[in-house]
Amino acid sequence: MNRQDPFERLLASLQAAALDDATILFFGTYRRGQRRTDLERDYFETYFQQDDRIPRLRHLRDGKLVRVASLYSARELRTSATWNEALPRYSAQNGLIVRLHGLHGLRLIWDLTDPAGRGDWDSGRVRTIRRLLPHVRNFVQVRRALAAARALGPSPLHLFENDRLGVIHPDRQGRIAQANDRAGGLLAAGSAVRQQDGFLRARRADDDTRLKRLVAAALPTRDAQGTGGSMMIRQPFPRPALTLHVQPATVRHLDFGAPDVGALVLIEGLDRPTRRSARRVGSALGLPPAESRVAVLLAEGRTMSEIAVLSGLAESTVRT
Repeated sequence: MNRQDPFERLLASLQAAALDDATILFFGTYRRGQRRTDLERDYFETYFQQDDRIPRLRHLRDGKLVRVASLYSARELRTSATWNEALPRYSAQNGLIVRLHGLHGLRLIWDLTDPAGRGDWDSGRVRTIRRLLPHVRNFVQVRRALAAARALGPSPLHLFENDRLGVIHPDRQGRIAQANDRAGGLLAAGSAVRQQDGFLRARRADDDTRLKRLVAAALPTRDAQGTGGSMMIRQPFPRPALTLHVQPATVRHLDFGAPDVGALVLIEGLDRPTRRSARRVGSALGLPPAESRVAVLLAEGRTMSEIAVLSGLAESTVRT
């Protein structure tokens, strides 16, 4: 068997799960593929408030894979109830942990328990985990986009009927094979993305380069399945930015008369989102009113200069 098979199977399962009916979790603990709510309750009811690693975990660099033990001081390794009681019970003292940042302020913590079978986290295992990180990040971002559009667990046909997402299917050569009405209107307007010689293109040159790479990476080749990714594309002021998620199209999703489909492009941000309440944001984050308004505009994908215009502040003040 090809040594790449386990990784490819795991990657394919992530990509399938991004569109299949599953539960979006704030927190989930799994062992041998089964969710363990008993361990979740045990951790949150008994150990979470006193877990010494939490402050250090919040400051981990994006994508840095570290051993769980490194998040405890020498003294905490002797005194921490989480380290000495909970993690042995969860088979997690020899685990790895990573913090991933995503679009729109997404923060994801992936905590891996002890390696299966005998042995430590050898270089091969660590290499596989690192290769999976961008796919895990993309999986969560796509799931969140589907949840926001009320399109969890859709078939491709249901996705095309969803009026909150733009949906585009490039064929295996990257040409646009199909687009729903929302995406079609966006392409016809041509202000941020457009159709050029049958291909999906972005108006700005730097966005266009990234978009072409994303679509090319998602298309299947003779030797491998494609890989997903996400990006943001700014629209002309004052329109909010668009978010594009590009996913490979697996065989199981090619069931409605489009056998040559090679990828799936989901587009968020076609409608101006409901303005978040600056008062509620300020209350949640402990910010004064002016900073709360800036936070709301940042969450909408505004640039520093746009925020300055909309808030009536100097750009230097906005940056501060």
